[in-house]
Amino acid sequence: MLRLESVMRHLIRPLWPDMPRIAGPAFTVRTAKHDNLMLHAAIYRAEPGDVIVVEAGDEEMAVAGGNVCAVAQRHGVAGFVIDGVIRDVAEARANSFPIFARGVSPIPGAKDGPGEINGTITCGGIKVHPGDVVVADEEGIVVVPRAEAGEVLKKAQAKAATDAAESLDEWERKHRARVESTLQAKGYVP
Repeated sequence: MLRLESVMRHLIRPLWPDMPRIAGPAFTVRTAKHDNLMLHAAIYRAEPGDVIVVEAGDEEMAVAGGNVCAVAQRHGVAGFVIDGVIRDVAEARANSFPIFARGVSPIPGAKDGPGEINGTITCGGIKVHPGDVVVADEEGIVVVPRAEAGEVLKKAQAKAATDAAESLDEWERKHRARVESTLQAKGYVP
């Protein structure tokens, strides 16, 4: 069900343990190097439930700090996914505002631009379009194209129901049979 082109690379990760899962439509942002103007604008333009996804221009200067995170949270933003860095991580953590990013920097970016809001961006090595469905948790970050979201949800729910109904003993029996069959078919087992 998952494709490599739908999963962000592991460099973007939760910034602290026990980060809650977030899911929602992507509100995309591209910032210039050493700049954060467009992310600061996005917190006032995103709809409640949106996940703000950022292609930051660098990993040296923060695109957001504690106040930006608090205002985004106040406006109902589900969280940030940032291919870049933030600052004031302790404030965001204290407010339980979910942030997935490359890391932190104490240096704030400028507010000069240029940049872009709600265009196609590259974040975590994959393309993200406005409105794509973003799901982020400790396992990783998945982006589902908006047009496929309903079908993917049905498949995920069916898989979860199947998994929940199967005991570990049943799973082990089926798994072992598949492994042994594949080993024999590939000629790895005499």
